[in-house]
Amino acid sequence: MTRREFLLGSAVILTAGGAGYLNLAKFGHLPDKISMVKINKSPHYRNGKFQNLHHTEKMTGQGGFFGTMWDFWFGNHPDTKPTKIIPAVKTDLKNLPLNEDLLVWFGHSSVYFQLKGKRFLIDPVFSNNASPLPHNVVPFKGTDIYSADDMPEIDYLIITHDHYDHLDYETIIALKSKIKHVITGLGVGSHLRYWGYDNDIITELDWFESTDTKDGKIYCLPARHFSGRLFECRTLWASFLIEMNGFKLYIGGDSGYDNHYKAIGDKFGGVDFALLEAGQYDNNWRYIHEHPKEFIQSATDLKAKRVIPVHNSKFCICNHPWYEPLDKISELAADVDLNLNTPKIGEIVNLSENRQFAAWWKELK
Repeated sequence: MTRREFLLGSAVILTAGGAGYLNLAKFGHLPDKISMVKINKSPHYRNGKFQNLHHTEKMTGQGGFFGTMWDFWFGNHPDTKPTKIIPAVKTDLKNLPLNEDLLVWFGHSSVYFQLKGKRFLIDPVFSNNASPLPHNVVPFKGTDIYSADDMPEIDYLIITHDHYDHLDYETIIALKSKIKHVITGLGVGSHLRYWGYDNDIITELDWFESTDTKDGKIYCLPARHFSGRLFECRTLWASFLIEMNGFKLYIGGDSGYDNHYKAIGDKFGGVDFALLEAGQYDNNWRYIHEHPKEFIQSATDLKAKRVIPVHNSKFCICNHPWYEPLDKISELAADVDLNLNTPKIGEIVNLSENRQFAAWWKELK
């Protein structure tokens, strides 16, 4: 389906379904009374919305919002989707030795990792559509080999923000019996409670807050982005840092470049491993998603010993060629001696042993 065909189909659905369609559970829930107790105390919540640390324009193109959307839907942007099947590895996650610290990327921003005997799952999206509208943001061929059924029991589910390519209703429902604890930003817990999650296992954090684990802490930290499923910026977007037994793993979430990376790197004395956004960028929204040069700067600011570029290779929600982020970032990383890790989807990454990964995407161009 082309973007033009989808746009016309969506207009028909919304016109015919109207309010009934918008009442579907997948749209989630505005912050409830439980969330609002903390939201109203947050210094980052003003005039009914959360704010970035610095003024951030969402759309920066000369044509404004409508001009940007017109270009996105009808502009000529080649190679935004691969013509060949993306290579992927099917790892048996349920039988991985729990004493091994390792990570598995599922494409885009969905990641599983084991650290100090605990299982973490980040922004899982295993349905066939990262959008509230049907047949819209569908996975590239070969990238949909994992499902909620493949996941083991999860000690900590971390949701960076509530956009549909990070908080997927169908996946969250399917995972419910496997999740022991949820860590997320202020307001996002309202969606989960609405979908049947017990409030006792949900921890909502503001930026600069943390929660204790048996062997360390999980810190909620700033990002430069926005949030919303129907209404923008009513819930908090965030990055997270997990520190356990001296090992520090940083989850950048969706974020444009800003000085929060350097502040985090300085505060924590660098990080051992970082997951940073690399994809879905455009000059028309340059403050809310990082370009490749900014990815390199962010990793440098964080003093990251190793870094994986995520937010790519599964969904098309941008105008650049699908392979461009990995191409450009790998070239730039070589110039600054950045330890860049580029695993295939499903390939095991050992967190304690460094190795080189093949430039798998180059064979598909």
